[in-house]
Amino acid sequence: MTVPLFSAFAGPKLLASGPLAEVAIAIKIATGAIADPIIIFDNATGKSLDIDLRGSHREVVARLPQPTTIEPETDAPAEPRGRGRPKLGVVAREITLLPRHWDWLGAQPGGASVALRKLVENARRASGDRDRQRAARDAAYHFMSTMAGDRPGFEEASRALFAGDRQRFTELIANWPVDIRDHIVILAFRDQAAAPPA
Repeated sequence: MTVPLFSAFAGPKLLASGPLAEVAIAIKIATGAIADPIIIFDNATGKSLDIDLRGSHREVVARLPQPTTIEPETDAPAEPRGRGRPKLGVVAREITLLPRHWDWLGAQPGGASVALRKLVENARRASGDRDRQRAARDAAYHFMSTMAGDRPGFEEASRALFAGDRQRFTELIANWPVDIRDHIVILAFRDQAAAPPA
């Protein structure tokens, strides 16, 4: 299930979803006609963000926070490699290990750095689904806390969400405003194919 990058809510109603620039322009256009407060959410985290709507559409878009870009890792450098670390986004940080860990790492082909990178990549592959589910649940909870923290059944719904009990969760939020309810379900269960409850 593809989840839009950002969503804006005017009170309990979904106003716009999509890239941040499109959502910001939709909010700017609707601002005079809507009495409810408008909140923008980053759907990856479920957290709200503030943007400056002053000025023209172009000025609003120019002030938006820029997404963080990550350079893709490559095995072969694009230019001849000189001394020092390769340009792969390598970040040197300190880690603390016991001497027997350092001994084992040092004995691995490629040394400690290569062995650690392999261990991390294997762990990321092994726990990828769990990590995505946790991130989706956390995003749903952040959004739910902001938009429905005072709704009946919030505490029980939170427990069902963290227990992974989708059926109980959807039953508990069934009477919440439709746009809020559906958005929470989309955020929480984005990796599952089933549609939100009707």
